[in-house]
Amino acid sequence: MTSKSLEASFESSAMIQPASHARRAPLRCLAAIAALLLSMTAGARAEQAFSFDATPGRLPKTVIPVNYAIELRPDLANLTLPGVETVDIEVKEPTTRVTVNAVNTTFGDVIVGDGVQRADVTTDAAAQTATFTFAQPLAAGRHRLRIAFTAEINRFGTGLFVVDYPTKAGTKRLISSKLEPADARRIFPCWDEPAFKATYALSVMIPRNLMAVGNMPVAHEEPVADNLKIVSFAPTPKMSSYLFVLTVGELERVTADSGGVTVGVVTTEDKSGQGRFALDSAVKLLAYYNDYFGVKYPLPKLDLIAVPGGFGGAMENWGGITFFESRLLFDPATNAESAQRGIFGILAHEMAHMWFGDLVTMAWWDNLWLNEGFATWMSTKASEHFHPEWRNWLNGYGAKQFAMTLDARRTSHPIQQPVADHSEAAIAFDAITYNKGQALIRMLENYLGEQAFRDGIRKYMADHAYSNSTTADLWQALEGAAGKTITGVAASFTEQDGVPLIVAETVCDGAAQRLTLRQDRFVIAPLGAVDAAPLPARNWQIPVAAGPVGGKPFGEILLNGSAEVPAGACGDAIKVNLGDIGYYRVEYGLKNRAALLSAFAQMAVDDRLNIVTDSWALVQAGRADPPSHLALLDAIDPGDQRAVWDQVISSFATLDRLARGRDERPVIRAYSRARLRPVFDRLGWGNGGSADDDATLLRASLISTLGDLGDEGVIAEAKRRFAAFLEDPNSLPNALRDSVTHLVGITADRATYDRLLALARGSTATNERLRYYYAAAGARDPELARATLALTLSNELPGTIVSGMIGTVASRGEQPQLAWDFIQANFDALLAKQGPNFRDQFVPGFMTNFTDAGHAAELAAFTPPQSTSGGRLMVARALETIAISAGLQARVLPVIDAWIRAHKP
Repeated sequence: MTSKSLEASFESSAMIQPASHARRAPLRCLAAIAALLLSMTAGARAEQAFSFDATPGRLPKTVIPVNYAIELRPDLANLTLPGVETVDIEVKEPTTRVTVNAVNTTFGDVIVGDGVQRADVTTDAAAQTATFTFAQPLAAGRHRLRIAFTAEINRFGTGLFVVDYPTKAGTKRLISSKLEPADARRIFPCWDEPAFKATYALSVMIPRNLMAVGNMPVAHEEPVADNLKIVSFAPTPKMSSYLFVLTVGELERVTADSGGVTVGVVTTEDKSGQGRFALDSAVKLLAYYNDYFGVKYPLPKLDLIAVPGGFGGAMENWGGITFFESRLLFDPATNAESAQRGIFGILAHEMAHMWFGDLVTMAWWDNLWLNEGFATWMSTKASEHFHPEWRNWLNGYGAKQFAMTLDARRTSHPIQQPVADHSEAAIAFDAITYNKGQALIRMLENYLGEQAFRDGIRKYMADHAYSNSTTADLWQALEGAAGKTITGVAASFTEQDGVPLIVAETVCDGAAQRLTLRQDRFVIAPLGAVDAAPLPARNWQIPVAAGPVGGKPFGEILLNGSAEVPAGACGDAIKVNLGDIGYYRVEYGLKNRAALLSAFAQMAVDDRLNIVTDSWALVQAGRADPPSHLALLDAIDPGDQRAVWDQVISSFATLDRLARGRDERPVIRAYSRARLRPVFDRLGWGNGGSADDDATLLRASLISTLGDLGDEGVIAEAKRRFAAFLEDPNSLPNALRDSVTHLVGITADRATYDRLLALARGSTATNERLRYYYAAAGARDPELARATLALTLSNELPGTIVSGMIGTVASRGEQPQLAWDFIQANFDALLAKQGPNFRDQFVPGFMTNFTDAGHAAELAAFTPPQSTSGGRLMVARALETIAISAGLQARVLPVIDAWIRAHKP
């Protein structure tokens, strides 16, 4: 699953931005939470191979589902879901009680066998379970359970949900599903835990003019009375409940063949042509994955389903992957050509799940990384294979940086994290799981060798197909194939939290030089965090690549504590983490740092980027002074590559956000503009093309950033180009439309704001609608911000973007207090529209827009997220983010301000 919507823009400006030390006051709330967090991570243990009986979970394992035959009658008008299911079960020992998962479900008759026994039904809303109690025990062996029920079709994108979307013929409605991690229980009663694999046979009664898409091909359609039909699907292979899918609407489908598998793109009417790029890419990816995994995709069809609302990412339902429409469809009339990068990436991610997750499923959510880390890694690997010109490892460096920033905090968690219930499972889809998981896999592949690693993956797939696994199963398969011990290396990264720090020193012995390496723990802690227990020490087994700039590594180094190696001639610049493949930070001694800076221009771009990112991280951690980082930035050539300048842009954006409302902001903004403007002047506004290259992407990023920083020339030109676009849409290249519209939005007056909304309302293209809605939401005029917030309570906006619109008001529109007041005043209405994730995840994330003790206390006292353990953990993480940001403000901003003033030309 792609867990985060790109449209949740508040995350990129608040939650995702790196930050560092904080005042003590916000930490009062953290002190009580620290023990909980440390106790959760202290339980890291040597994991065992998969065993069903030993797998964690909340349901009893005395009754096991074997097959579900499900009949649904969705009522799209009243949003109800009557159904009947017949479940073949295996009773392992005599019992009078059968417990399943169910949410917001009304039960009719529950009978076993031929109706001899009817059950009494009791429900537990907090546990999300229903228990069927029989007067006589069910004997060990096979039984057939028949359950009549009525569930709900939700207005938020969880379970089976409704989407109302605009067309040229007016508003239309469809329904679709999104069930990971634990929401199949919202559609039908079930054993909604991944280890309870079963087969599923679905029939659905719908109006005859609608199309239904499920996991498997349609086996039979039969007209019935009242202009209805029954659509029956072929039974699925054994799979976990969260992979079930159903989409129903006025749909069309375009298909292609890939090795005997029918690959389809399913869209709303008149949009199937926009799925051609995805369809062609999927055909190539399926063949590539069949070969890589050594196990062919086992279903007869694979549909890619474009849903114009509901949820913002994509979901790897086996045989029927659902996507938020703008993440799958490409329209050259409205999309920049570079949008194909994102489409290919998310498609490659979800299709990798057909093996990592669907064919072989993690036993419990504590090993979610076996799904998400591997799919993320495989997506980039596939992109490098088919589109090396995109340079995805280089340009995707930010994923690892974000993970390392979070992993350096007290509120981090191991990749293999304890998960107690569904609320904690829902928050496990984070950067540690995805991005640290991806970085670790890349490092391990490099350590074992590409061929040996692939051989191990093939063995893992063959051994665990149609079943479940743990991390221990993976290590066993890799070691067996590679003939090389890996468990100790890998477990040191998966079973404990934290980021390694390697302190690297060069020492001359006559004309020769030696490199000493010593590992420590890299920590970003709030300033004055004396109330919290110290973070425990960590020790990793770290594959280290070290060597001279422009040269090859000295040889295999597996660092376990400290080491010393020969390092060429005295004065040679020695780089640690060559190629930036390792998951660790590096702090250099003064002599080697000076040598590296002298050789900076001669480094490969990956190594230059690594030096810059580690330099900024050391400032965040208080291990380096800000002037040392600024001096490094001054050494970067305006012609350097996009990835390097993207990191500079990111750090400038962080400083600008932290300086909001402070005296240092004008000085920092002027300095940032002075550093970025020569880069932009070299690129210019372009010649009007929509080329997909790094220069085009960097140009767009610089336009947005310079405008955000108050560059009047860039803002004026953006407004001029937008005015010309209104007269002639062809005058503004697609590649610049997002950036130009963004700047028009943040500076909008009422007339411009209304025009942006009119453009959004007048389009049926999801990506266009989002472009204009988000531009309007960024307006910095408080009255316009209030208008946007009021809009989120209406039925106009897709529910998918409501949270993102509120976050945009706070971040881009720079009205966080206005938005927070609105959230508090309208919390119940927003929760009803957005569902539990709004309470448990959005609100804590939103509060990281603030950096003061007062708002930290408000969050700690805000009770709704405290109602679940997942919500409480998210609050703890947000409180630490606030504290770290406050400390970075206090410690770094004055020093940067003084340095800039002293170094004015």
